[in-house]
Amino acid sequence: MSAAGTARETPAEVVARLRAAFRTGRTRDLSWRTDQLTRLRALLTERGDALAEALHADLGKSRKEAYRTEIDFTVREIDHTLERLAGWLEPEPAPVPAVLAGATARTVQDPLGVVLVIAPWNYPVQLLLAPVAGALAAGNTVVAKPSELAPATSAALARLLPEYLDGDTLTVVEGGVPETTALLAERFDHIFYTGNGTVGRIVMAAAAKHLTPVTLELGGKSPAFVDRDTDLKTVAARLVSGKFLNTGQTCVAPDYVLTDPETAPALTDALAAAVEEQFGTDASQSPEYGRIVNERHFDRLVGLLDSGRTVTGGAHDRDTKYIAPTVLADVAPDSPVMQEEIFGPVLPVLTVDGLDEAIGFINDRDKPLALYAFTESPGVRERLLAETSSGGVGMGLPLAHLTVSDLPFGGVGESGMGNYHGRYSLETFSHRKAVLDTPLG
Repeated sequence: MSAAGTARETPAEVVARLRAAFRTGRTRDLSWRTDQLTRLRALLTERGDALAEALHADLGKSRKEAYRTEIDFTVREIDHTLERLAGWLEPEPAPVPAVLAGATARTVQDPLGVVLVIAPWNYPVQLLLAPVAGALAAGNTVVAKPSELAPATSAALARLLPEYLDGDTLTVVEGGVPETTALLAERFDHIFYTGNGTVGRIVMAAAAKHLTPVTLELGGKSPAFVDRDTDLKTVAARLVSGKFLNTGQTCVAPDYVLTDPETAPALTDALAAAVEEQFGTDASQSPEYGRIVNERHFDRLVGLLDSGRTVTGGAHDRDTKYIAPTVLADVAPDSPVMQEEIFGPVLPVLTVDGLDEAIGFINDRDKPLALYAFTESPGVRERLLAETSSGGVGMGLPLAHLTVSDLPFGGVGESGMGNYHGRYSLETFSHRKAVLDTPLG
């Protein structure tokens, strides 16, 4: 096994070394791809506890949550890919016109070359290694940049990845803004970034200098529409599970709820009951409830707590970076909590007169990463699908569409561009090359 890149290497040297390895052609072999994916899987299964400890240190994640949402999630993604990769890589024939009779046409999946994957801090294992798995499956060499805001996880990944993977074809680069800026000055063949729109613009501007394609997995204010006459106890339980997972620090979490004025009081009561049922009367004592990543985000979130009437929650402690699961009612559309992606354990409930106003409310804002709807009406479902735009849609259950490997995951507009998971990762990290073979005789 080749040695991993060292911290003494410059970004230019790292990229040059990975490009040289790519040009040997060894990453194109199916056996190399499956071997690297198998090794990555072994890292997750053999060293999962070390990663879970790091996730607890960075985000207060319980071992159960760390495995469910990060480690096991990525293992399932790798297993899905390993099972199907050979089939995905088969050339796809294409018909030819009569004027080219005798010729054959096909498309093949070509690796791109050297890929940069920049991960965020909120799911620092899954959101680094799932794209890395896709890049390796496609036959690329990879620079993996974990988030410096999850330092324990970054250090664990930097230590473990070289133990398991070919260091000449995958290198971990740790660091903050200076290191990321230096990496972005290099020419890559694809950049995959997960994070916020502000940095996404910086990534895209840097990529444009080299005409490098980008995948941007961003966030946004994902709405949840709750129709009248739904089972509010079930709705509330599912909203609470989706919203307060990872202490609300999930890009695809329900950001706010829209419902009608008659339903809102019963819904907010049901949400308060669901919070207590899931986390107890004091969530700070719950082993399944984490903490805010740092003081800066804590202070930002505390500033949003006065945006409406507190139905439940509101308690916070800066020393431990704890903010209770909070539900706000009587929230105005122009309140502070509605001016930015919340990315924390605060769920505002807003009222609209009905479906028409809800659709208008959603469409007047940036396109979200996800839209969630709780309704028994096929007509309401059809209208929400047809009359709004979002990265994905979840009917009746938030977040779950991420777990379906045969569905693409990605945003649209302000919530991102491009997608991945399963075969879509292979498409993202490959070039579909057209081949026409015409006989000479």
